[in-house]
Amino acid sequence: MKDLTDKAIIVAGANGLIGKEIVAELREHGSMVIAADLSFATEILDPKYSTYRLDLSDNSSIDGLVEFALSRHGRIDGFINAAYPRTKDWGKYHFEDTPFSHWKDNVDLQLNSVFYIDQQIAKVMKEQQFGSIVNFGSIYGIVGNDFTIYEDYGGTSPAEYCAIKGGIINFTRYLASYFGKYNVRVNCVCPGGIWDHQHEEFVKNYNHRCPMKRMGNPDDIAPLCLFLVSDGAKYITGQIIAADGGWTAI
Repeated sequence: MKDLTDKAIIVAGANGLIGKEIVAELREHGSMVIAADLSFATEILDPKYSTYRLDLSDNSSIDGLVEFALSRHGRIDGFINAAYPRTKDWGKYHFEDTPFSHWKDNVDLQLNSVFYIDQQIAKVMKEQQFGSIVNFGSIYGIVGNDFTIYEDYGGTSPAEYCAIKGGIINFTRYLASYFGKYNVRVNCVCPGGIWDHQHEEFVKNYNHRCPMKRMGNPDDIAPLCLFLVSDGAKYITGQIIAADGGWTAI
């Protein structure tokens, strides 16, 4: 990985499970981080680290983030979207029982917000003639769901999740093709399951199926994101990269 010193990098979802690790590693590598998350109540301003309260359901909040980053650093070298917005009833419904309003609300929160924030940041990068965008997909945007890992405890995976992540994956390819001539790169990281105190039967079944026999951790994902916004990846664009312990290999 090439030097990330003094690169201005926005991280959306910066206070989330993976986002926190990304921010910590960027700071360790000397980046000027703009950490954006709905949970931030106040702004922190210093030359190397800033926070911004980002509401992905509000386009004016996204516009404000872009303006904030430019006012702080005059450019945007990289954008990593590790945000995972979802409704409070996320994961509650099996497919047959999923209300259409629930589907629509989550597609709007997760997929439509990716369109708008990528659009606004890509316009800046087009103008400056450089930049790297990292979107987040999932293994379930690449392959179908293995529902056997939920059966022992009656759980499920939300139907809208695979549609959203599959959409983000091909949207990433579209952006890479569209903006390549402006030296703007767009790639997509697809994590496998990340351990977060899930049901013990889920963890057992997941580990049994996964070739590496464990769930992922945030520090399995963050280094890949850092590489993709670094100059070490300067000829890599339009790629869908799974960090999944081999899940999608079998």
